[in-house]
Formats: sequence, C-alpha cells, structure tokens
Amino acid sequence: MSDTPNTFSERLQAFWHGRRDPWLALWTIPLSWLFAALAALRRAAFACGLLRREQLPVPVVVVGNIHVGGAGKTPLTLALLAKLHAAGLHPGVISRGYGGTARQAQSVGAEDSPALVGDEPLLYAQAGFAVAIGRRRSEAGRALLAAHPEVNVILADDGLQHYALARDIELAVVDGGRGFGTGRLLPAGPLREPVSRLAQVDAIVINGETRPAGLPVHPRCFHMHLQPGALYRLAQPEQTAQAAAFAGQRLVALAGIGHPQRFFATLRQQGLTPARCLAFADHHAFTAADLPDDADAIVITSKDAVKWRALDNGKLWVLPVTAQLDPELADWLVSTLKELLHGQQAA
Repeated sequence: MSDTPNTFSERLQAFWHGRRDPWLALWTIPLSWLFAALAALRRAAFACGLLRREQLPVPVVVVGNIHVGGAGKTPLTLALLAKLHAAGLHPGVISRGYGGTARQAQSVGAEDSPALVGDEPLLYAQAGFAVAIGRRRSEAGRALLAAHPEVNVILADDGLQHYALARDIELAVVDGGRGFGTGRLLPAGPLREPVSRLAQVDAIVINGETRPAGLPVHPRCFHMHLQPGALYRLAQPEQTAQAAAFAGQRLVALAGIGHPQRFFATLRQQGLTPARCLAFADHHAFTAADLPDDADAIVITSKDAVKWRALDNGKLWVLPVTAQLDPELADWLVSTLKELLHGQQAA
C-alpha cells in the first residue's frame, strides 16, 4: 500500500477541483451531462408519482450530501441521535450498510461483524442506538421498527438521493473546506446532484466555519465543528495518551474513510507528526497485511476502529472526534419532530 492514492485518483481529484486536463474533460464532461439528465429524469419520476415512494409509519430524517466522499455525516448523525434521545425521543438509524456483505434487511447489534453489517452501522450500535441495515432503506426501516418498536424517529444515514424512501426532513451536510470543486456532476466533478439541489432541503449543515462559494441562500443554514477527543489504545480503551507521549516514536496514520486528508490534518493540529499517512478507500475491508510493520504506533479513526478490533497488534490508537452542533440546529430539529409526532397522534 502506497502512502498516496493511485495516480489516476490524484489526477481525477485535481481535475474535480479546477486543474486543467483536456483528456479527462474530453470523456468525463459528456458523461456528466448524461448523468445529470438521467438523475433529473429519475427525480421527476418520483415527484410526479411514476415511481413510488415508500412511507414509514414514523418521521424520517435523511442526513446526506451531494458531494462524494466524507463530509462529516457519521459524526453529525451520532450527535443528532444523542440530542434527540436527550430530548425524550426514541431515535433509531437506518443505513445501506456499505462495506458489509448482508443481503437481507436486518437489525444490527454491537457484537455483529463489520464484514457483515458495515462499519458505520456498527459504530452506531456500539454507541447504544437502535440500528438496522438494508439495501432498500424502506426495508431497513421496517426491520428497525420490528426489532425496536419503541423507535419513534428514524435517521437515515446517507440516502439523500434514495428517493424511493419518503422523508419528512432532509439535512444536507456540506464540507466547508472542500466546497463543490468545479461544481460539475460525476464523473467530471465531485457532485452527485447539482448545487441547486441544496435550496430544496430543509436545512444545510456546514462542516467548519467557511461558507463554500456557490452555496445557495437558505433560511436554515447551520454550522458544526469536529472536536477531537483524547487518543485511546484500541486494545485498552481506558488507556489514553496525549500527543507528547508519542515523541521519538515512529508514528503512522491510517484511514479508510471518505476524506482521509481531513483526519491527517487533524492529527497534525493535535501536535502529532506521522512519519507516513496511509489512505485507503472508504469502507476498505482491512486485513493484517494492511498493518505497517515499521511503526511503533498507528493512529486510526473511530470509524475504522470497529474493523480493526480483531486485527489489533497492540500498536493501534484511536483518535475519536465528535460533532459540536449549532444549538439552534438541535432545537429546530427536536421541535419540528415533536410537531410531526403530535400531528400523527392527533390524526
């Protein structure tokens, strides 16, 4: 495994963020037009009823984005689950279960295998929340409610573009640091949907202080920040350490997430200076061969940690991050959901 992504990946990322590349433009831009046309037709088919949306019996909040790669959805979803629970609601979460091999919709337990259910669902389950996965979000929702009948609010991790699932609230997460690149759709740019789609969601959540150029004016635009916690040893979570504890050691950073460069930058901001930074694909299925043998200590993400437990060589340390939310976001979401639940009960 090299320290950097492969050459084509680097080239494509650079093109997405403004670097001239006539060869990539020649074939990706026409494909991007085709992708945009097909996506618009699909949205229109759901909007006019040609394709059916499935409605679940409890309010559904979709937490998604229009940009490929990590924008901060997982820590945001965890923070929202905690806020809703603290407000007296009974939230659960559904997920596609990316990276897992499960074919049928099913609930997820804290002891399940990440190879079966995926990394993010297992992270939610280990945090103590009700979770279910399914290739169709509606089937995951029904599996969740069957296993956890107390759930009265469902958060859908990702799925902004999964229009087959009816939703009551849409939250779109935007990476303030990366923005929208060239603003083109895949494969000529990093977007799944045009930036104008953000004007249609119920609220925008910007990860970071920077407001990206081109972001539509929206009446509900909130900010969140990722706050690093104390490093802890994966094999002994009660053992924590500060950056100074790794002075003089050969430290390697390893991440298999949507935007690993953010994780590596966070480590440096915390005073850690990795000798190498290893970036793997999002949802990568780690094996023992992925462990660098030249490291005294290896720092990983919380999301990757659920997959490393069975492979831990005693050198793995986890840097957890939590999403610090704009208080007005939680207040608005809680009040909106309580109104929806009251309306359902009155009906």
